[in-house]
Amino acid sequence: MSIDSSGLKVLVVDDSNTIRRSAEIFLKQGGHDVLLADDGFDALAKVNDYEPQLIFCDILMPKLDGYQTCAIIKRNERFAATPVVMLSSKDGVFDKARGRMVGCQDYLTKPFTKDQLLQAVRQFGMPTLGAL
Repeated sequence: MSIDSSGLKVLVVDDSNTIRRSAEIFLKQGGHDVLLADDGFDALAKVNDYEPQLIFCDILMPKLDGYQTCAIIKRNERFAATPVVMLSSKDGVFDKARGRMVGCQDYLTKPFTKDQLLQAVRQFGMPTLGAL
């Protein structure tokens, strides 16, 4: 596998097909490999199988919400260092604090732009490259 600033494996978890598809389009335009999950359980299976390098996770989802999904991912030592960026239509201080408590790196408010999404990838997508 080549080390490149593009071509990251990114997982987008959202119960909204519209949000998943727009994120997929934006990320693919940025040259990234995109995996989609429609709920927390689907996300956990894909994290385990595909080992994404960055995860965007909606907060409000049925069955397993984004906070629970993030907490489970972060408790697994294989994925504890994988950056998670929460996605939410709410922009409250409490929501951001709760996201930090379960280990997320950042918080994007929906609807997000292509630039916001790709900026988050640039910011969090290279944790293991060091000072190349």
